[in-house]
Amino acid sequence: MKLRIIITGGTFDKHYDAVKGVLTFKESHLPAILATVRCSLPLEMEINQLIDSLEMGEEGRRSVMEACGRAAEEQIVITHGTDTMVETATMLGRAGLAKTIVLTGAMIPYAVAGSDAVFNLGCAVASAQILPHGVYIAMNGQLFPWDNVRKNREEGVFERLHANERGTKNE
Repeated sequence: MKLRIIITGGTFDKHYDAVKGVLTFKESHLPAILATVRCSLPLEMEINQLIDSLEMGEEGRRSVMEACGRAAEEQIVITHGTDTMVETATMLGRAGLAKTIVLTGAMIPYAVAGSDAVFNLGCAVASAQILPHGVYIAMNGQLFPWDNVRKNREEGVFERLHANERGTKNE
């Protein structure tokens, strides 16, 4: 089994520019993360775009969907900004691709102490290998189907929209 990671940027891949004093994009952290955690799973990495998800519109989402569609792999992880991750997951879910696609991101950049990036990525990579075809979001140690998730901006977590066979949004 080979897994594809499609990189879109988001907080996950932001770098701190000490000269300008802002978070920006330079390159993806994924190669360094995968080397650090000694990931031995065969995988392909593809940079689709390196942007803040608030800047991703329909064209950017279509680019992600097309990348998923043309990928030879059936297991795909997408690193994505958390602000519009649900919108991208919705587009992918409605497309009904015969693949397992797991979107993940970070609330705190990988390059900043206390980041959740590595944990979320590990959950997404493991989930993509065992879940049936469909589209999911892996955040905060939980898995959510694309059509039953939202970002709770006040609490800084993802949660279920309504109860289902996996319990309520607070479980």
